[in-house]
Amino acid sequence: MSQHVRVAIIGAGFGGLGTAIRLKQEGIDDFVVLEKAGAVGGTWQINDYPGAQCDVPSLIYSFSFAPNPNWSRLYPLQSELKDYMHHCAVDHDVLPHVRFHTEVTHASWDDDAQLWRIATSTGDLTAQVLVGAIGPFSAPAVPDIPGLDTFAGTVFHSQAWNHEHDLHGERVGVIGTGASAVQFIPRVQPQAGHLTVFQRTPTWILPHPDRPVSKVTQTVYRRVPGAQKAARKAWELTFEALVPGFIHEPKLQKPLELMARALLKKQVKDPELRARLTPSYAVGCKRPTFSNAYYPALTADNATVVSDGIVEITERGIVTADGAEHELDTIILGTGFRMTDHPGFDLVHGRGGVSIGDRWREGEMAAYLGTTLHDFPNLFLILGPNSGVYTSAVITIEDQVHYIVEALREMERADLRSLEVTAEAQQEFLEWADKGLSKSVFLTGGCHSYYLSPTGRNFTHYPGFSAGFRARTSTVDLDHYVARRVAKEGVPA
Repeated sequence: MSQHVRVAIIGAGFGGLGTAIRLKQEGIDDFVVLEKAGAVGGTWQINDYPGAQCDVPSLIYSFSFAPNPNWSRLYPLQSELKDYMHHCAVDHDVLPHVRFHTEVTHASWDDDAQLWRIATSTGDLTAQVLVGAIGPFSAPAVPDIPGLDTFAGTVFHSQAWNHEHDLHGERVGVIGTGASAVQFIPRVQPQAGHLTVFQRTPTWILPHPDRPVSKVTQTVYRRVPGAQKAARKAWELTFEALVPGFIHEPKLQKPLELMARALLKKQVKDPELRARLTPSYAVGCKRPTFSNAYYPALTADNATVVSDGIVEITERGIVTADGAEHELDTIILGTGFRMTDHPGFDLVHGRGGVSIGDRWREGEMAAYLGTTLHDFPNLFLILGPNSGVYTSAVITIEDQVHYIVEALREMERADLRSLEVTAEAQQEFLEWADKGLSKSVFLTGGCHSYYLSPTGRNFTHYPGFSAGFRARTSTVDLDHYVARRVAKEGVPA
């Protein structure tokens, strides 16, 4: 007989742990966290490549209820974030609820029984409510390049870094110049005999404001909790100030472009290389990236930037459109993640057996408030479509978790078996988001980024300030939901 829980949570990253901790705080102990890895951390457990670091300040990339006065840097390192989440899990006593090395292989809504049936690698269970906290940066995107499987050397993706492989003296090729590559390339270049970076689209690089956090500051944060809270608020407002430029008037981003151009001119003296490293799209159209070491790595004597497209991979290396074959010993894929076709979307099946992946392939990637889906009762997504605010993913997560807890309260108060967002409410939110983003830099900036779905809509961002998202997720409006009540004796549900 399978176990039944009130809430099953998929994933033990910030989203899963944030949900678990909040449930504990509400006095709800009947839940389980299903995590395929052997430790908590999510994105920051999986992505441990050299130089891995968050591009959001630590003060806002952390739980508001668990301030950490001991951050070593303004922008947190991967190892510190992983440790922080472990300490949060221990301090709030949620580790006993986590089933490690447990991969969800199938989840389906049973409309007759009004519950979720979940199959995992360690056994089956049922749950009244399912929370999907799989994370957007957990499934690597491996490019479909002819001959990739024929390469005689070593190949790995940045998300699955081969720490046992020694790069010293090797001919290393890096495919991709996104956020991860910008961080690990400066670590790889000094080791490589020769580094060849295959660039499809150049990236705007802004000066990195990271710096160590002084012992004095750490002491003040420990002794005066209000100081850290005030600093967190200041960072929130700083990032919120970017919203008008991202959403309403991209010309406001011009100062950022000037900063990026100044850094490029200062660090890349070769005018031909500088031209190839200069993007043709507006700053912010793709994910902004920060580094003080990326350009120096590309201009080193042992580095080459190749802008010609890749035609195929051979046993010896990479062939580009100009006919050149670049002989390599190791290929590192810095090609990002499966944002629109995450395999987790195909594991969760709603009413009628349709999966999230099927639903989104048939139409648009949409969810009401980025959190609930029509035809998927009692399912709550973390960081779902159009929930991304401009401060920090953790701030979005806390707002969504609050919404989930409010939904659970409503279900308990009104003896509800299930809540399902209406198709009308979901469509209305989608249209509202599309209208709000229609003039945004993401759609008008002249690029195609992972922010966009296959149909070209921005499924990533919320079209406004985080305060607006917080207001909309502060309460659950049952007018936007179809509710089924608990059956009373002799009365149909």
